[in-house]
Amino acid sequence: MSDTPPDVPAGRPAAELSDEELEGQGKQLHDSRNWVFLHGTAAQFETHTRRMLELEQEYLRRFPKRTWQGIGDEPDVEPVDDPVLALLRRIEDAGGRMHRLEVHQLARRLGIERAELARLYTTEPRMLATDKQDRVVTEAGRARLTT
Repeated sequence: MSDTPPDVPAGRPAAELSDEELEGQGKQLHDSRNWVFLHGTAAQFETHTRRMLELEQEYLRRFPKRTWQGIGDEPDVEPVDDPVLALLRRIEDAGGRMHRLEVHQLARRLGIERAELARLYTTEPRMLATDKQDRVVTEAGRARLTT
């Protein structure tokens, strides 16, 4: 990284940002966090921390189920006979699509390892497809639900 501090302006209030802007600014701040921590001034670190917390709190307000905080006090793994089928069913019940972070949290609750989840996107027949930030049940995934 360069020797100049990253630009961390206060910006518009987080509540006024579009969902896309909120995610983009949150990613930018998380990407620059280490540099500010190691090389920034105390004032830069304070400004960075304040903005990062503002963005994170707004994100949690808008999307409580997309983060670990959306899980609540549920057990670590839900007992289901077929975790993949349960995952596909819940995505289908949500309109056939779900935000990628919600899918990852759901997979974790169902006891699906990351590699197994990735195979749903990469192994033929593909059960899930990506559409920007969403994960979408494919025709093959729907067929699996009817068997």
